[in-house]
Amino acid sequence: MTSQSIADHIWTPQDGLTGVMRQAVLVLGGTAVIAVSARIQVPMWPVPMTLQTLAVLVIALSFGARLATVTLAAYLVQGAVGLPVFSTGGGFAYLFSPTAGYLFGFLVGALVVGHLADRGWHRSSLGTLAAVAIGSALFYACGAGWLAVHVGADQAVALGVVPFLVGDLLKAGIAMVILPQVWALVSKVR
Repeated sequence: MTSQSIADHIWTPQDGLTGVMRQAVLVLGGTAVIAVSARIQVPMWPVPMTLQTLAVLVIALSFGARLATVTLAAYLVQGAVGLPVFSTGGGFAYLFSPTAGYLFGFLVGALVVGHLADRGWHRSSLGTLAAVAIGSALFYACGAGWLAVHVGADQAVALGVVPFLVGDLLKAGIAMVILPQVWALVSKVR
């Protein structure tokens, strides 16, 4: 199957770099976008509201499953080795903190949403909305599931899901409007 990713349509391997170098640039660029989006936040406890979820979803919808999964794995490794890419810093301990489930949820969500993008879901507003909803549900399931180990199920939903629903609806609307337009634009150019 030919790739359905926006990244492949914008920057093909024939545009100058070898496939591996091109992928490395995209992965590093993707991790930088996620790291910056993690720092754009509304402080809340125990999980700050950030633009990370939107960045992860846009990367997954733009890169496809394989490259998005590699990007999120690289992001987690960068944070684990101490680079300050997470919302409040970096270090191995973050991977066991009460909010670690959200970080691992990003990896799972990137894989699934990227897979949906590979199937062309990002080409339409409704497909994008459905992919974003599925990705967000995975983020919440992993994040609140792990948070529940630390604060109990009721508190995990009250603190780690409910306060973020309105913001995530807004992010879904942004993705639903922008990504199909980007796909239409890059399809015409290539």
